[in-house]
Amino acid sequence: MTGPRVGVVTFPGTLDDTDAERAVRYADAEPVSLWHADADLKGVDAVVIPGGFSYGDYLRAGAIARFSPVMTSVIEAAHKGMPVLGICNGFQVLCEAGLLPGALVRNEGLHFICRDQWLRVENNTTAWSTRYDAGAEILIPMKNIDGCYVADQPTLDMLEAEGRVVFRYVDGNPNGSRADIAGITSSNGRVVGLMPHPEHAIDALTGPSDDGLGIFYSALDSLVSA
Repeated sequence: MTGPRVGVVTFPGTLDDTDAERAVRYADAEPVSLWHADADLKGVDAVVIPGGFSYGDYLRAGAIARFSPVMTSVIEAAHKGMPVLGICNGFQVLCEAGLLPGALVRNEGLHFICRDQWLRVENNTTAWSTRYDAGAEILIPMKNIDGCYVADQPTLDMLEAEGRVVFRYVDGNPNGSRADIAGITSSNGRVVGLMPHPEHAIDALTGPSDDGLGIFYSALDSLVSA
């Protein structure tokens, strides 16, 4: 296969790497498996950190994965502008790694949540959201217990002022995230983290919609234009 190559990271406890690789293929790119203990990114053009329970969520979700050899390379590549997407546990890892501000903590109510969730696209200018219209509402599955996004008030004010909230929960906030935040971006729009799982919404036959596919097509558009 020719075209962009998208790395998908696997940690001990990762659950959704195969699904993320399938989503990359659906978007006509080549998925490349990246192992947590190997710092080599294998020349990929973008990276997806998928969901799961890396290292069993010991200490804190994403806290151990952040120190893996592959993340040293991902952090370096992200600082150079490589598109990086963190989904659920991947979002947690990106926050722990300092690539995104804030943190993800135990859901309000302390229950695991598994449901189809409506999101509103607040920012369609990031590397992972250009295929959507601003204000569009998309239906994406979510499944988490540490999905409550928190940050201090100055950080929340900064995210709002700079337009860095990419996705926001609508029709109810499932986990108590501050300001109904479901996903955010880095200041340059290249790194995005979100709690719901777009890789589970790439085919209307098997998911609640195919709305998640736009996230993966957006990254490929950004790579082609670059």
